[in-house]
Amino acid sequence: MASDSQERRPRLRIDIITLFPEYFAFPLKVGPVRRAIEHGTLEVNLLDLRSFADSPKEVDDYPYGGGAGMVLKPEPIVRAIESVHTPESLVILFSPQGERLNHERVKDLAGRRHLILICGRYKGVDERVRRWVDLEISIGDYVLSGGEPAALVLLDAVARWLPDSLGDKDSALTDSFETGLLDAPLYTRPPEFRGLKVPEVLRSGNHAEIRRWRRKQALLRTLLRRPDLLETQTLSEEDQRLLQEALEEFQQASSEETRPKEEGP
Repeated sequence: MASDSQERRPRLRIDIITLFPEYFAFPLKVGPVRRAIEHGTLEVNLLDLRSFADSPKEVDDYPYGGGAGMVLKPEPIVRAIESVHTPESLVILFSPQGERLNHERVKDLAGRRHLILICGRYKGVDERVRRWVDLEISIGDYVLSGGEPAALVLLDAVARWLPDSLGDKDSALTDSFETGLLDAPLYTRPPEFRGLKVPEVLRSGNHAEIRRWRRKQALLRTLLRRPDLLETQTLSEEDQRLLQEALEEFQQASSEETRPKEEGP
């Protein structure tokens, strides 16, 4: 039988090393992250990098060799890591040099016990810090002021896979990328808005036809918007038929939209 301390242990603990703990104050109080924390499946701790420096101002310094900008010193970061590190820890540094965060990596991280997230600032972190890093992650090819926005992206994505984080537990299973495809178009009331109507099939109550329509639209949307995702898929004969059918319907609709309207008498 598990002890009380084991039963109360969160499924995932995340320690975030940052110069700006206040950056996370509101996001931790909303959405899946809040629900996971309230249900005890997620624990989030904010480690103020300044509290691990010899003085609050000794967190960065000029780069050796010259150049613009400041570099985060190694001592405070490594001290922060070591203060919470366990054999179960995975240390992550947000960096443009890291692997691109994707759906499979998010699911992998959600299955871990302890993540330590390092939020860089300024020009970056001292290269020697990487000796204590297990994984570098990038959320895209663009520049941010620091790692805090990236940490929030990862935190929200991971929290969705934890028990009790979503109002509908099956919601994550139907998200884009979970099947390797983008999601089908979504509609809600009213049935018509400014001349734009909800597809009749979605209002038919025929669940088999609805599933078929959604699959067809997911295939088409993925082909048109993210064809790279289809390159990793092995489509069944049924999927190939659905995609061909969807393409023909799309091309016909596009042709009708561009066809000149006949003028009246």
